Amino acid sequence: MTETQVDGPPADLTDVERHMWQTFRAGTVCDLGTRVAEQDDPHGDAEWGPERRVRAEVVALLLLAGPEPVPGRVGCLKLRGAQITGRLDLSGGTVPPYVEIRSCRFDGEIQLSETRFGTLRLDNCAVPRIEAARLHTEGDLHLARCRVARGIRLTDAQIGTDLLISHAVFQRDNRGRAIAADGMAVAQDVQADMVETYGEVSLRGAKVGASMSLRGARLRNPYGRRALNAPTLTVERTLYLTSVGLPLQAPDPARPYDWSQTPTQGGPQRHFECRGGLRLDDGRFGDSVDFYGARFELQPGQEVSLRRIQTPEFRFVGEAPEQGRVVVSGAKVVKLVDRSTSWPGPGRLSMEGFVYENLAPRGHFPLARRLDWVAAATPEYSPEPYERLASVLRDGGEDADAREVLIAKHRRRRSTLPPAARAWGYLQDWTVVYGYRPGRAALWMAVLWAAGALLFSGHRPEPLKADEHPQWNAALYALDLLLPVIDLGQEGQWKVEGGWQWAAAALVLLGWILATTVAAGASRLLRRG
Repeated sequence: MTETQVDGPPADLTDVERHMWQTFRAGTVCDLGTRVAEQDDPHGDAEWGPERRVRAEVVALLLLAGPEPVPGRVGCLKLRGAQITGRLDLSGGTVPPYVEIRSCRFDGEIQLSETRFGTLRLDNCAVPRIEAARLHTEGDLHLARCRVARGIRLTDAQIGTDLLISHAVFQRDNRGRAIAADGMAVAQDVQADMVETYGEVSLRGAKVGASMSLRGARLRNPYGRRALNAPTLTVERTLYLTSVGLPLQAPDPARPYDWSQTPTQGGPQRHFECRGGLRLDDGRFGDSVDFYGARFELQPGQEVSLRRIQTPEFRFVGEAPEQGRVVVSGAKVVKLVDRSTSWPGPGRLSMEGFVYENLAPRGHFPLARRLDWVAAATPEYSPEPYERLASVLRDGGEDADAREVLIAKHRRRRSTLPPAARAWGYLQDWTVVYGYRPGRAALWMAVLWAAGALLFSGHRPEPLKADEHPQWNAALYALDLLLPVIDLGQEGQWKVEGGWQWAAAALVLLGWILATTVAAGASRLLRRG
């Protein structure tokens, strides 16, 4: 290409490129489309002739060293319906003008590594690949509805406001990644509603200044272990991995940024789908993590891994995966919103060290199902999940349910004990329910008292001191044997021998056990009061 003439564009520009040059100076749209939808679809099979082709080097010249605008206008590139031939290489450059490229085809990859933009909008474009490591924008980066054949790289990119990739489709690169954005920082929102990926989405260490939305997204990675790999991701507000409501009428192509909406009851919607593992380990989320309506298709050995995440609210209200595991070990949340049908079964759930302070179940989640949830997470007995659940229920005023959880803990522990200890556990369960139902212990004491009174009413033992003893009373004697510490003046005054001595010893022993149980139960009630 010849150098730019003093009073005009390069001499070797085609007519189409010359038109693009003039619209750049005027700040108007260079529209090379035919106004026929099938012919203008950049993802279709229709051939585009030379009347729609511009060279990538001319586009680069405009963006990096373009001409002065027409007086009274702001120079910018607004290109529609063009086929851009060659590789567009802006690496390391600074692009001052506003850039908006819509419904265009790129023959070669777009190279934006370490490039600085104001705002860059690529809408509904077909691109072989986008290399944009350490890209810096002062404003937005929009890639709505684009289809990228060999993935995009945004490693350590700095986006000044919003990143929008809604409705885009990303295939994998030669390393199996559809989106490689490790260390990326977005000052405001990431909008990726209904995005489709075929390869790993890598967001390790990425930071989002507001919310991150993947509502209705479909993440698929049949080639590797994970579809979404985002450990240490930080989102200052909410991460949405949820369903999205579908519009009842066709969206306006001129407004490609507002198509997503909240699902309505009974209305059409598209679920968030993740076919492959999902990893958010050590993530920090300022408001919540929302899995409403999410669907997971995992293979054996794959996980929905949420280890050590921290968020005020965790909404796990999707569909339970049929295979694979869900891991929330070490996670810390304030409010857990879940459904009984959202969690996988035994051996496929791990929540060791999972801390939550409030439960807000969606739908019917009875205590029996909640206990199944804890049991599913502990194939080997562990007391901590039971104690955590009991503490949360007790703090919420559900004392009876909290006791049931602790009883379930003892019963679960009993199965791990040797035979003798297990037999003692069964006895405690049958008699006093491990001390969590002191009323039953009091009832047993009453039964034993009646039995003892009946037993000793037919036998009047000899007094130890013939001239110094109280009047014999079988009921008081039996009660004096049963009640420890308290002295009713009967025990120790009579000579009990033989089998009667064994009966008296049995009443004393059982009295100590039952009285201790009643005292412990009453103490718990007083502490809660």
